[in-house]
Amino acid sequence: MQLTRYTDFGIRILMYLAVQPERESLFRIAEVTSVFDLSSNHVAKIIHQLGKLGYLQTIRGKSGGFKLAKTANELNLGQLVRDLEHSLAPIDCESPYCRFTPVCKLKGVLAQAVAAYLAVLDKYTLADIVENRSDILATLPDLSISVLQLD
Repeated sequence: MQLTRYTDFGIRILMYLAVQPERESLFRIAEVTSVFDLSSNHVAKIIHQLGKLGYLQTIRGKSGGFKLAKTANELNLGQLVRDLEHSLAPIDCESPYCRFTPVCKLKGVLAQAVAAYLAVLDKYTLADIVENRSDILATLPDLSISVLQLD
């Protein structure tokens, strides 16, 4: 099973915020765009969705931005993937229609595989995947001059 780029970057954005819990200023789309080399339109869509789902607190306006709405310990990876993925169905037997559909057992086997995949993700929180915080921070570019001073 492979996550969509949308979910992948949603998780990365949350990781980026989670490794900076002491930060007082809000995060901005331009900063995230710079860190991950993504289009601002794509990041804006992800941030909007994460806000609607309750993962982020978003503040509009000139001094606006976003931050985690909960602690990293409260954000479960399995639920996050369920919330961001449009479909977790590994195959589509209807388009084009598969003549095996009435008797096929593959769909059931694959459904079990997806359930096992999600069961593993359910065991972890955002905090679990950023516990190597200093290593993650070391991979980030220095944004203090370029993006952060645009505030």
